[in-house]
Amino acid sequence: MPSKVRIALDAMGGDAGAAVVIPGAAISLGRHRDTEFLLVGDRAKIEPELDRHPQLKAAAKIIHTDVAVSGSDKPSQALRRGRKTSSMWLAIDAVKKGEADVAVSAGNTGALMAMARFHLRTLPGIDRPAISAIWPTRRGESVVLDLGATIGGDAHHLVSLAIMGAAMVSVVFDKRRPTVGLLNIGTEEIKGHEEIREAGEMLRAMNLPELDYIGFVEGDGIGKGMADVIVTEGYAGNIALKAAEGTARQMADLLRNEIQRSWLSRLGYLFARNAFQALRDKMDPNKSNGGVLLGLNGLVVKSHGGINAEGFAYAIDVGYEMAHYDLLNKINQMLNREGGALSSVQTAPEDVS
Repeated sequence: MPSKVRIALDAMGGDAGAAVVIPGAAISLGRHRDTEFLLVGDRAKIEPELDRHPQLKAAAKIIHTDVAVSGSDKPSQALRRGRKTSSMWLAIDAVKKGEADVAVSAGNTGALMAMARFHLRTLPGIDRPAISAIWPTRRGESVVLDLGATIGGDAHHLVSLAIMGAAMVSVVFDKRRPTVGLLNIGTEEIKGHEEIREAGEMLRAMNLPELDYIGFVEGDGIGKGMADVIVTEGYAGNIALKAAEGTARQMADLLRNEIQRSWLSRLGYLFARNAFQALRDKMDPNKSNGGVLLGLNGLVVKSHGGINAEGFAYAIDVGYEMAHYDLLNKINQMLNREGGALSSVQTAPEDVS
């Protein structure tokens, strides 16, 4: 464990930039005093925000650039226009150079993935990186991946996701042998695409000591907490994520409307407000913010672009945990120990669109 965790922040990423990033960093610093920050972005926008947080100012250094990646930039455009000059690139570059242990950005997801993959490269045995996130469930929390980094994937890719997800759970939740399930349209072995069935067969045959493969999990099994790690390719994973977020917002709106329908409903809310507050806290998207880009030769965390300062602080917290407990080394150890099945498959070529 490092004595200090050094975090590079893309201070120009997201909808609000420094106005959210700086107070978010101040909140996270209050929880993790052994943190040092590199704030990458326009000094003229960072310094006024930083002056409001003296403790953060004492623990931070500014790397100036006035170049920001636009939310509308395609990954290839971001690489051409922002390579070596943008706040996003320079935050990743700090990780590449060893000046930071992890980079956190609320910027354009495609651009962040493209820049991180191009600059940091993938780990040996990993063909494509993935976005993983902590998902609140009825039983606690699970890690779900891939949530949209890449579309599609063969059995080798799904197995690599299972290994990386298990490593993340062992770091975040301190579980020695987390359970792993493959997201599928049914739990029967004959269902689903060929690559999913093949990945299931591979995981059973490998019988890895670091994870416990439990089989296929249907969509409703994510929220039930059927496994510590839920594995899927990025297309299905992103749909599942957006559907869950939309359902949570819909439930909140419906509940609010019902409470306001009559004085009797409002009275009932007063008696049950502790339960409603607990539900609100459980479903708060701020507390689930922060997707880890797994499979890279460096740590990068993606925050939602429209998040508030409290939500961005949670993304920083995720980065802190990943660096403090040495997630990258944990993944490397698992891949090297069980790398025979993975190294037999050729690494996919780079593809940035």
